[in-house]
Amino acid sequence: MIDLRSDTVTRPTAAMRAAISDAPVGDDVYGDDPSVNRLQAMICERTGKQAAAFFPSGTQSNLAAIMAHCARGDEYLVGQLAHTYKFEGGGAAVLGSIQPQPIEHAEDGSLPLAKLEEAIKPVNFHFARTRLLALENTFGGQVIDQDYIVEACSLARRYGLATHLDGARISNAAVASGLDLATLCEPFDTVSICLSKGLGAPQGSLLVGSHELVEASVRWRKMLGGGMRQSGMMAAAGLYALEHQFDRLADDHRNAERLAAGLAEVGGVKVLRQATNMVFLEVPEAHWQGLGEWLRERDIIVSVGSRTRLVTHLEIGEKEIDQVIAAFTTYFGR
Repeated sequence: MIDLRSDTVTRPTAAMRAAISDAPVGDDVYGDDPSVNRLQAMICERTGKQAAAFFPSGTQSNLAAIMAHCARGDEYLVGQLAHTYKFEGGGAAVLGSIQPQPIEHAEDGSLPLAKLEEAIKPVNFHFARTRLLALENTFGGQVIDQDYIVEACSLARRYGLATHLDGARISNAAVASGLDLATLCEPFDTVSICLSKGLGAPQGSLLVGSHELVEASVRWRKMLGGGMRQSGMMAAAGLYALEHQFDRLADDHRNAERLAAGLAEVGGVKVLRQATNMVFLEVPEAHWQGLGEWLRERDIIVSVGSRTRLVTHLEIGEKEIDQVIAAFTTYFGR
C-alpha cells in the first residue's frame, strides 16, 4: 500500500527492529533504563536544553508541559488551528482546568504579534491569568520563520509569559531551514519533539526544557498514566531514528515537491500549496468518494475530502510518487 494519510503510518525498518530487539533496558520509573537515559541525553545535546523526558505520545508531552507551566484558572495563548488546541481532545481544559485562548493564524501559520498582545489579559480577578504562549513548528508543513519566533517569544517574556513549542515536526523544520535543533529550540522554555512522524519510530515524543520544568512534567506524566517500565525498547527506536533517519527527511521534502508538480498538471484537482513533506489539494466534492475508492483499488490510501492532505515519508519514494500521479491522471482523464 502507498499510504499518504500521514507520516505517522511508517513501520520500523529491519535495522530499527534489530535496535529495538537488542536494546538494553531497565525500569524507567526508577530512572534506570539505560536506553531511555541515553535518548534523553542525546536530545539534550542536540537541543541545548538542560533536561529531557521520554513520553508515550506528543499529545501527552504537550499536555504535561502546559500543566507544568499553568495552574488551574490560568490560560495559554494558542493558534485556532494548532494541534494542542484543536486535535488533542481539549486535555488542557478538561484535565488541567487551563483555558485556551485561541488566536487566528496568519497565512504563513504564525500568530500575529498584535493579536497576541491584545489577547493577554490584564491582572484582574475577572479574567483567567495569561501564563503561556504555545506555538507550533512546522505548522501545516510550513516552517515558521525563526525571526518571527524570536520576536513572539520576546513579546511573551515582556509580559511574563512562559513559552512552549509543539515541535512535532521540528525535525522537518530543521532540515528544511538548515537551522539546527538548538537554534530552533533556544527561544522556548519547553519543546515537544515527536519521534513517530517523519523520523519513523513506532511511538514516543521527547519533552526538553529546564530541570525544574521537566521534573514537573514528569510528575504530570505519572498522573496522566505515563509511568513506563522497560521503555528502552521504544527509546532504542527513537535513538535509531535520530541517528539514521534525521537527514533523510530531505528526501521526503523532495518527493513532496515532485508530487505537487505532477498533480499540478492534472485537470480536476488544484494544488493549494506544498511545504516540507505535505501537499494540500482542492478536490471537487463530487469526486471525494469516487476518487478515494479509485485510489484504494490501486493500493493508494488518501484521505480525500474538504482538506485533502498528502504526506510523504520514508516508505514513499519516487516510484510511488509517480504511481500516485498516474492514478490521479487516469481518474480525471476518464
